[in-house]
Amino acid sequence: MMARFSTRERNLAMHLTLKALVAACAIATLGSAAAAEEQVVNLYSARHYSTDEALYDNFTKATGIKINRVDADDAGILARLKAEGSASPADVILLVDAARLYRGEADGLFQPIRSKVLEDAIPANLHAQPTPDGGIAWFGLSTRARVIVYNKVKVAASDVDSYEKLADPKNKGKVCIRSGSHPYNLSLFGAITEHMGEPKAQAWLQGVKDNLARPPKGGDTDQIKAVAAGECDIAVTNSYYFARLLRSNKPEDVAVANKVGVMFPNQQSWGTHLNIAGGAIAKYAKHQANAIQFLEYLASPQAQEYFANGNNEWPAAKGVELGNPALKAMTGGKPFKSETIPISAVGANMPKVQQMLDRVGFP
Repeated sequence: MMARFSTRERNLAMHLTLKALVAACAIATLGSAAAAEEQVVNLYSARHYSTDEALYDNFTKATGIKINRVDADDAGILARLKAEGSASPADVILLVDAARLYRGEADGLFQPIRSKVLEDAIPANLHAQPTPDGGIAWFGLSTRARVIVYNKVKVAASDVDSYEKLADPKNKGKVCIRSGSHPYNLSLFGAITEHMGEPKAQAWLQGVKDNLARPPKGGDTDQIKAVAAGECDIAVTNSYYFARLLRSNKPEDVAVANKVGVMFPNQQSWGTHLNIAGGAIAKYAKHQANAIQFLEYLASPQAQEYFANGNNEWPAAKGVELGNPALKAMTGGKPFKSETIPISAVGANMPKVQQMLDRVGFP
C-alpha cells in the first residue's frame, strides 16, 4: 500500500534534497578548485634566458603543474601588477635585481612567504628581512658578481683590486661603465653606500664620474668589448656576461675575453658585490601552494645547478657544487669572498643613491 505524505512532509523532503544538491555542488566546486591548484602556476618573469625553459619543463614533468609565463622587464612587471590590482592572475614573480624586488615589497605587491625549505636553503643576507608576522617577501635564487675587467697590458691588477680604486685619480680617463641609473649599477652603488656611508659614497661617485673615458653607453658586454678594443682600460660588468664570452662558440667572443683581465674586487675587505635574481609570490596569487612549490623547486640543488650551468650564475642556495668551467676559470678554481650585507639593505638605499647621482650629475 502506497504511503501518503502531508504537504509539510513533502516540503521538508524537497528542502533536504535541495540542501544535498547545494552541498554536492559545493564539494564539486572545491574539487575543481583543488584540481586547478594542482595543475597551474602563473608566472611573471623578467628572466629572458632561453636556458630557463628546461627549468620550467622539468618542474612540470615532476609535478604535473603547468607554467603559464608572461615575460617583461622588471619595471614593466611591477607596473603591470599595480595596474591589475586584485584582478591580477600572477602567482609567482621573478625579477633580476635586488632593488626592484625591494621596490615590489615596499609597494605591497607581494605576499609573505612561509617556507622552511626556502629559509633553510637561502642564506639570510640573500632574502628579504622577515615581516612582523614572520613571513618573507622574496628570496634570492641566483647571484651575479659585479666584477672589474681591465687591460692586462696597460693596467696593473693592484690598481683595480677594489671598487674604491675606480675613483682613484690614477685611473682618470680609463673607466667605462653603463648608465649609472641601470639597476645593476644602482645595486652596486647601494652596496657601496651601505659599506661607506652616504658622504663617502657620494665622493666616490664623483671620482668615478671624473675617471670616465667616455659617456656611459651600451650594456655590460659592450663595456668588456670596449676594453678589448682599447676604447677604455677599465670597465664594470656582471660576471655572467664575461662567462658567456668565455663559453661562446664564436672565436671572436673568446678572443675578447682573453684580451682582458677579470678582478673580483675587495677580497681584502668587505668582498665583491653580489646582485641577485629572485622570486616572490604575488599579493593576489590564486595558486599559493603551487607558487611555493615552484619557488622551493628553484632553490633545489638540481635547479640551482641549472642556473649555474645554463646562465653562468652562481647558486644562491647553500652547499651546491659548482660545475661551470667558465665560472671556475674566472676565479682560478677557488672560491671568492663576497659581501655579506643584507641584499635588502641595498634596495633600501635606492632613494639615497638616486639623490647622490643627481647631485654629482652622474650620467
